[in-house]
Amino acid sequence: MKVIDIFAGCGGFSLGFQLANFNSQLAIEVDSWASETFAFNHPGVKVITEDIRKISIKDLKLPKIDGIIGGPPCQGFSLSGNRDTKDPRNSLFMEFVRFVYELKPKFFVMENVLGLLSMKTKKNIFVKDIIEEEFNRAGYNLVVKVLNSANYGVPQLRQRVFFIGIRNDLPFIPEDLIPTKTNKENSFVTLWDAISDLPQIDSGCGDDSQSYLTKANNSYQRSMRVKSRGIFNHIAMRHTNRLIERFKQISYGQSVKDVSDEHSQRKRGAADQISGKVFSQNNMRPYPNKPSPTVAASFQSNFIHPYLNRNFTAREGARIQSFPDTYIFKGKRTTMSWEKNLSQYQQIGNAVPPLMAKALGKMIVKYFNLHSL
Repeated sequence: MKVIDIFAGCGGFSLGFQLANFNSQLAIEVDSWASETFAFNHPGVKVITEDIRKISIKDLKLPKIDGIIGGPPCQGFSLSGNRDTKDPRNSLFMEFVRFVYELKPKFFVMENVLGLLSMKTKKNIFVKDIIEEEFNRAGYNLVVKVLNSANYGVPQLRQRVFFIGIRNDLPFIPEDLIPTKTNKENSFVTLWDAISDLPQIDSGCGDDSQSYLTKANNSYQRSMRVKSRGIFNHIAMRHTNRLIERFKQISYGQSVKDVSDEHSQRKRGAADQISGKVFSQNNMRPYPNKPSPTVAASFQSNFIHPYLNRNFTAREGARIQSFPDTYIFKGKRTTMSWEKNLSQYQQIGNAVPPLMAKALGKMIVKYFNLHSL
């Protein structure tokens, strides 16, 4: 079946559906670095780097499309000062609806953050109800599922909400639109399962291309290494001695909020003054024998390696997100706050984990086979 990926990011959603034997026809992504990553890793897919609002669907001249996948940003996009920025009808979500409405695919799968389910507009209407109403209007029946990536072989406790739509002229059996879990709590892939075979480099060390120094230790690592000629994007950030000393004080499950005043965060530009702002997930050291906490776009500073006194590398984050080692990330490794493009870390943290997407893709294939669609 043919799919297109809109708000495609670096390509985790598309990769997962390709692993489930879908044929990816097109990706649309506005960020040039994320788009470059997508194009490099999906050489057979047409990639458009453009603001989706400027794209004419008719001009794309697409073949008949079976499905649309993607994760539009949940932030409101207000076109005038009087609009409710919390209303999804004033956001880029409506571009997803436009593509669904005009292309009329058999199905769509839209991903978003869990917090969307509790969001309300200024008129106290649940955002999810408006989303469902818009898709119903476009001609689709809808199920909303909260999924945890750890249940699908991803070494990470990551909950996301998925809106799964089936065109309303086709059979709609909601109970068959649940992806089969591959891992239960007693068989979750752990953080250390995911990254223990990668070179144990210290702060400021590493290279864009490295050789494996050890054999794979488990089935997850073996699956990540398939067809890989080496390790890429595995460079550790350079930390100050002060920061490394702070990391040494942080035990499993602790973060910067748990260190003594001597090692606490300082005000910017005033090293002798303690900062009043402390975030509980900043510089957190996760347990190696459990799945990682959620890898978000900001994960470059969120977590400390379980055994080394440094933050995760981009490759370690990619492993935690279930990207294979053959998947190479483009653009700068990190960016400053004023830079607009998405860094490698941000691309990885924003992505739908490929193994989670694969489970959704396999569910769709099974559904269509079961109901002879």
